[in-house]
Amino acid sequence: MGIPTPPNGVHEVTELLRAWSEGDEDATEELARLVYDQLRRQARRALRRENQGHTLQPTALVHEAWLRLDDQQGASWESRGQFFAVASQMMRRVLVDHARARRTLKRGAGVQITLGAVDGELAAPETPADAVDLLALDDALARLATLDPQKARLVELRYFAGLSIPEAAAALGVSQATAGRDWAVARAWLRREMDA
Repeated sequence: MGIPTPPNGVHEVTELLRAWSEGDEDATEELARLVYDQLRRQARRALRRENQGHTLQPTALVHEAWLRLDDQQGASWESRGQFFAVASQMMRRVLVDHARARRTLKRGAGVQITLGAVDGELAAPETPADAVDLLALDDALARLATLDPQKARLVELRYFAGLSIPEAAAALGVSQATAGRDWAVARAWLRREMDA
């Protein structure tokens, strides 16, 4: 589904984001009302790729991500796409923090996810070979970001926000062909890094 683009909602969200940047509390409440459903869809997609025993619910993930978004002091919101890209980063951080806490409680048991699920073919790892550890993915993404920040952002948008190639391309301001090539390269690189 991705980021919906109703003709009259796009500009309204962008204006509310700018007002939010300037500290307008009314804008914050109205913005939350307008983007909440999309954030819940992002959260559901991100959680579908998690292990079935995951304890976070979409609502909790959205609320945690929103709190982190709200803590972005001095953020200069430029567009709706930028907002949802940053929201996907915040969801990633919440999920990684949650996985670290669970790993600590379970003494080393990793949270298993699958890279294949980003294309909608899996809801959870079907076999142990399909599964990757969320913390290993986070570490690999951090390494990728030092080599190619755009590919790392693309992975975040595809994996954590659940955006399609066209939606991610629009959010990054690149062509669909570029996003498609970058996605193929990033996935191959991540698989190789995590298998090493």
